[in-house]
Amino acid sequence: MKIKEMVEALQLNRKNTGIKQLQTVWGELLEEDKVLQEYPRPQLVRDNYTILNGKYRYAFTKSSRMPEQYDGEILVPFSPETQLSGVGRQLQPREFLWYERSFPLEELPRDKRLVLHFGACDERCRVYINGAQVGFHSGGYQAFSFDITAYVNIGENKLQVCVRDQSDTSYHGRGKQMLKNGGMFYTAQSGIWQTVWYEWVPEIYVQRLHITPHYDEDNVEIELFTNEKEGETLLPCKAVIYADELPVSELSVNGGHKLILPVPNKRSWSPVSPFLYRIVITYGEDRIQSYFGMRHFSVEKDRNGVPRLCLNHVPYFQNGILDQGYWPESLLTPVSEEAMIQDIRTAKRLGFNMIRKHCKIEPMRWYYHCDRLGMLVWQDMINGGDSYNLVKTTYIPTVVKRMQKLKDSHYAFNARSNPKGRREWKKECLETIEQLYNCTCICTWVLFNEGWGQFDAQENTQMVLEKDNTRIIDSHSGWFDQNAGDLRSVHVYFFELFMEKKCKKPFVISEYGGLAYGVKEHSYSEDIYGYANYESIKDFRKAYQQMRQKIQKLQREGLSAAVYTQLTDIEEEVNGLLTYDRRISKLEATL
Repeated sequence: MKIKEMVEALQLNRKNTGIKQLQTVWGELLEEDKVLQEYPRPQLVRDNYTILNGKYRYAFTKSSRMPEQYDGEILVPFSPETQLSGVGRQLQPREFLWYERSFPLEELPRDKRLVLHFGACDERCRVYINGAQVGFHSGGYQAFSFDITAYVNIGENKLQVCVRDQSDTSYHGRGKQMLKNGGMFYTAQSGIWQTVWYEWVPEIYVQRLHITPHYDEDNVEIELFTNEKEGETLLPCKAVIYADELPVSELSVNGGHKLILPVPNKRSWSPVSPFLYRIVITYGEDRIQSYFGMRHFSVEKDRNGVPRLCLNHVPYFQNGILDQGYWPESLLTPVSEEAMIQDIRTAKRLGFNMIRKHCKIEPMRWYYHCDRLGMLVWQDMINGGDSYNLVKTTYIPTVVKRMQKLKDSHYAFNARSNPKGRREWKKECLETIEQLYNCTCICTWVLFNEGWGQFDAQENTQMVLEKDNTRIIDSHSGWFDQNAGDLRSVHVYFFELFMEKKCKKPFVISEYGGLAYGVKEHSYSEDIYGYANYESIKDFRKAYQQMRQKIQKLQREGLSAAVYTQLTDIEEEVNGLLTYDRRISKLEATL
């Protein structure tokens, strides 16, 4: 296939028609005073917290000075670009977006600290309490927190947030967001897009923890990271593990941040049997709850000498689906708890045991539901870099195999000329791993996709391995393979699916499919994007089943994993198995 023919195939039907205001059933039922009220961080739970989602005042400004007046009200945590925010306005790269709300405090408990949390704010922000700046954060997808104890008073307190977002005009991490959406890139959003909340903690408290199951040793290692200063006396620590609400293991130490507890009569975690242990940890006056699953991810040879992906030392074929987590009324923000759960359950019902979370970090509750429902997750790092030349990095390598071996030290080719951008990607990569470390479901870190901002894959793979050696690493999904990581990972569009024989690593097809079928009343617009267009649902289903049968054949030949593109339609891209509004399953419903 020639490049011109492939581009024409991708831009299947562009009529430049107006968009439709689609909405899911969860968006229709949303109550403004009950937006995402669940505890946001199931991997580290306390019981003294307050959710700060809801109505804020907002203002778009030309400077970073605090506004004298506000433009109206916005429903947080929905970005101003979304329907549910009530705003419907795009933040431009040279503008500032201000938020303001108040929250009451009836008392300031002695020997307690108040910590303010943001699930995510895109892309850089400064946070103020009662007019004083308490902190700055960069990175549009990672969670962050500030200790605001010294800034609050009894009575009403004012929270303000000032946001900037350069989207695809700079090298910052942006995923699939573009100011001018179209095709496989989607409406850019900005500002607060995950839950805002605060919690009271003791003077000395656990800021984060690592839970590492040692599957072969039948124990679990717990490491605490606290706010203690160097040289301070360590406090007593205790951990209790529960199975089916019965204590099965307990350990106390007089001082220390690391505990190793036995897990007697171990029960393994898998998508078929997603058993989770509950754990309660006390450190001094601090008490937190978490959970873990006993599982082990590895690369091992099967009885025929073929390298395979293994779960708990058994070859386990990962039948995956690409999921980018977009919603028509709220973009990257899940509409509700029920909406998140339904997407995962639908993927399982359709026969998938793995989700590749593509170019996005979900709220922590999404990973919790994958943990408890039994769904493996490949987690992409957030891609960034300067403007991509998709002809060079995506279209040509799709059809010209020799291009797929290009060295990623040619920084300009993959939009990584700016050293600040390379350093920022490393920082956010490590922050992502830290944030998601305790998620049982995550089996694979995907560092780069199709060369979008890829650089120094070998060096970055080593950096990730030093941070976390318990997961598989897909260093370069698609192409520009630098012989790094654990997998031989390819994308197959427009060509016959295949298995690479005598591969020294597990061979995975990390993207395939992309079959396009637009359901007229449930499509974002009449502009259609996909990798093959079908006019009838019968032909669409037939083509899908033929691909599934081919994947099953390749699995027997040695294929370790395959990721179908994709779970849902997103804007113009109608290659989902579900429509964008999740009201129609193209494989199940009568159309």
